[in-house]
Amino acid sequence: MQMNEKCLPCLVNQVVKIAEITGASQRTDLYQKVFAYLSQMDFTRTNPEIIGDTFAMVKRHLHHEDPYRQLRHDYNALFLRKMDDFRSRIHSFEEAVKYAIVGNVIDFNPMHRNVEKDIDHYFSHIDQLTLTINDVSSLKKAIGKAKTLLYLGDNCGEICLDMLLMEQMKAINPDLNIYFGVRGVPVVNDNIEADAYFVGMDQYAAIISNGDASLGTVLEKTSPAFQKVYADADVIISKGQANFESLSEQRENIYFLLMIKCAVISQYIGAPEKSLICLKNKLHQVSF
Repeated sequence: MQMNEKCLPCLVNQVVKIAEITGASQRTDLYQKVFAYLSQMDFTRTNPEIIGDTFAMVKRHLHHEDPYRQLRHDYNALFLRKMDDFRSRIHSFEEAVKYAIVGNVIDFNPMHRNVEKDIDHYFSHIDQLTLTINDVSSLKKAIGKAKTLLYLGDNCGEICLDMLLMEQMKAINPDLNIYFGVRGVPVVNDNIEADAYFVGMDQYAAIISNGDASLGTVLEKTSPAFQKVYADADVIISKGQANFESLSEQRENIYFLLMIKCAVISQYIGAPEKSLICLKNKLHQVSF
């Protein structure tokens, strides 16, 4: 899915947000570098690629390779503490899918004293939520027949809910071989290998870095090892909007789990903003 002009305000806002969260100094210099880059941007690239590039600029400006490390650690630790509670609420594969999607809904700002209360409030209302696009039955059947599944992770915190979904997948197919894909380097609050090992993902899946610095999964930029796992997987589960933007025009056996967070994705998918989506890829293409 190519970059859309409607993504530009969000992209600039993301840079400002990152500067605020990381406490960047000399922000005028940072913004000027970012705007110079954007003035020559290639609109055939994807939004996740552009965000990856701009975040790399932020890291160079801060002289810090991982400015979100503590935030990721804090959220992963918080969700780890709540796993048993979440597990006790999940009684079916579809409920596990919904919990995994809702985990992607939370906007991860810096930790504050009310964050645990906010999360409890959000998940206490999960029974009132439904999937606007519901290909769960198809996904369940595909998992039952698959030998290998590649699960493309996304944000910190929600990785723990991904593990709960994997428990349900293993109940469907105990012989299923699962790979869990993470970003190649720190990019915003997305999980990298160290985060996956911290939460114990290696007990559920083989952890594999995609070798890239993009926010999503830009296949041509990923490592040969990752590309082989991708090509060989019988089923792929793609979490989050950035992975959707990267892979929406790829092979058919991808199931996208996400919440629609903007008008561009809403128009592309054909569902309202704030919708919870479990979508089997249709290889559709929409022109704007």
